[in-house]
Amino acid sequence: MVFDNPAVTVPDEPSLTEVEASVEQLVFVREDEYTVARMSADDLPAFVASGRALAGVQPGETLRLTGEWDRHPRHGSRLLATRCERVVPSTVRAITLYLGSGLIRGIGPRLAHAIVSHFGEETLTVIDTEPERLTEVVNIGATRQAQIVEAWAEQKAIAALMVVLQGYGISPLLATKIYQVFGNDSAEVLVGDPYQLIGRVRGIAFHTADRIALRSGVPEQSPQRIRAAVLDRLEAAAARDGHCFLPLPALVSAASALVGREDELIGQAVDTLIAERRVIVEASPAVPGQVVVYSKEQHSRELSLAAHLARLSRARSTLPLRTFTEDEGLHEDQRAAVNLTLTNTVSVLTGGPGCGKSHTVKVIASTVRAMGGTVTLTAPTGKAAKRLSELTGLPAMTVHRMLAQQQQERDETTLFQQSPAEADLIVVDEASMLDLHLATRLAASIPSGGHLLLVGDGDQLPSIGPGNVLTDLLRVEEVPRIRLTHVFRQAQDSGIVRSAHRIRAGELPDLPGRGGFWFEAIDDPEDVAARVVHLATEAIPRKQNIGRDQVQVLCPMRKGPTGSVELGRRLQERLNPAREGTAEHWSGPSVFRVGDRVMPIRNNYDKGVFNGEIATVTEVRSQERVLEMRTDDGETVEYAFGELDELTHAYAISVHRSQGSEYPFVVAPIVAEAGGVMLHRRLLYTLVTRAKAWVVLVGQREALQLAVQRLGYRRHTGLAFRLAMALES
Repeated sequence: MVFDNPAVTVPDEPSLTEVEASVEQLVFVREDEYTVARMSADDLPAFVASGRALAGVQPGETLRLTGEWDRHPRHGSRLLATRCERVVPSTVRAITLYLGSGLIRGIGPRLAHAIVSHFGEETLTVIDTEPERLTEVVNIGATRQAQIVEAWAEQKAIAALMVVLQGYGISPLLATKIYQVFGNDSAEVLVGDPYQLIGRVRGIAFHTADRIALRSGVPEQSPQRIRAAVLDRLEAAAARDGHCFLPLPALVSAASALVGREDELIGQAVDTLIAERRVIVEASPAVPGQVVVYSKEQHSRELSLAAHLARLSRARSTLPLRTFTEDEGLHEDQRAAVNLTLTNTVSVLTGGPGCGKSHTVKVIASTVRAMGGTVTLTAPTGKAAKRLSELTGLPAMTVHRMLAQQQQERDETTLFQQSPAEADLIVVDEASMLDLHLATRLAASIPSGGHLLLVGDGDQLPSIGPGNVLTDLLRVEEVPRIRLTHVFRQAQDSGIVRSAHRIRAGELPDLPGRGGFWFEAIDDPEDVAARVVHLATEAIPRKQNIGRDQVQVLCPMRKGPTGSVELGRRLQERLNPAREGTAEHWSGPSVFRVGDRVMPIRNNYDKGVFNGEIATVTEVRSQERVLEMRTDDGETVEYAFGELDELTHAYAISVHRSQGSEYPFVVAPIVAEAGGVMLHRRLLYTLVTRAKAWVVLVGQREALQLAVQRLGYRRHTGLAFRLAMALES
């Protein structure tokens, strides 16, 4: 898109100029908030403004920009903005654009034109001081008038917050998120106790809240500040690394580095948090003599999960006592797995690809049903549940949906319909994805006497959330388990299966590969990125005669030229570029368009969507400030524009977020950027096993070797110790 306007004079020598103009369209937003916007003004031709000063601006806003003119080879005349101030639109054109942009929920272009035609340049004054007069406009009744007034007040409050945040040197993009949590108390929270923002407002961690606090006059040695740092390090360890606790010396060191204070002050803060019961300190479950620190929530969940698993293990089975002896064409370890499940109320079935886990589950479920028992098949994500249903030929649901149905039936006091959690057998597939929170809710929902079978591959990545539930259960000798090791003949011919088993054993796959696995050696990360995009959008679809949606790009890392962010942007521009007349909406550095493939990055129980599900954007309704999407399960879900940080594009996703899913074709970059800290054996093994037909790895051979050799870190969890103790007592 070129905006070359010869009518705009570019001076020979750069000089600061001031321009008042309206934002017509966002052209580009980078992760560092560098923004390019198309602008218009009454006394100037359309031009482009760019710079980080424009961070957070939205179409329809009127800005007073200070900067220098230059000429861009693509965009033509451009104002390099060094300062940006939001101002109240004052002309009929600017007011009409502002109201019709969708910034004020409930007003679209047509209604904006009608309102401004009636009130002229006094429009915003009327809305602000005499809102009852809006009913003078055709098609505005009392209900719509009230909606407009509410949206106007909200927009004013958010705009004021943006100014406050800019004064603190904080991104104005956070204003909407803060307002959604704290409403009209937002400004008071910012001034009074900005540390409240941590953990409650997505995108605000300690550094952001601390900058506000220090600029507000909070002393560096303030106990409030030190306690916030300790809690932040615990939360970060859980959110980023999946830890349920931290050793006390590690926590003190991390908090000390965060605030630049002595360890003694950190220790005093920990003592205060212990006294307030906000953290729990106890002896390490793994290292004698070591002291560890839990957040109150993680400690409670570990205790609860261990207690419920012990309760289920001790309970008398609701199934008739029976041993499975029929052949059913099973391998001997599969027959053992069936018998194990029928005779134990808690058991684990594990094994690598091609070993028949899904067929074994099908036989187990069929046997229980033949005995007159009931079965519920579940998985942590919708995609995994759908795949389980396809492989077994039996209905399956997500764990979340099972729990939601149980709660709904309790609320409705249903007398005759059995809850899915009350089945004689509950099977959880892809159990490596169960985090501590979901596993605790699951175990608590199952009545004593029911059988719980966890099915998964313990060599895959652990859950996105904190905990390592499946691996911890496999560490407890008292938990009955079967590991399937026999690879069936049809799977032996798969290059994916062969390569996966070699990776699991710490061996490099046969290179460059064959029969479903291929490695293409390229050293330069930029060349790797270009090749991945070409393979995913052109080469593989053309050679395999398939649609582009059959190819999924998976990334070990998020940042860098081969990370999911940059590759996702390039793939979106190739597969779903901006089109004239097509609605789109920028949320931070992400632009959402109709046809985009997107994925929720956190569970939203109210909407019924869960982390890892894939959906397609079907509508972008600017007037209502709503994005509509349809999930692969056929459900229609709406997200307000202020909630879009809960979505990410699914053109290129992390390996972690691909768990529980399979794709016909997978393409992935393998590059040892930043020391390759994200490359390790479990990640590579999980990546390779996501593909059904082909997986193509593109990158550095030494990076592939590094991934095979590196085991990765072990999460700090205490579930294995607690469960072993609970089963002994």
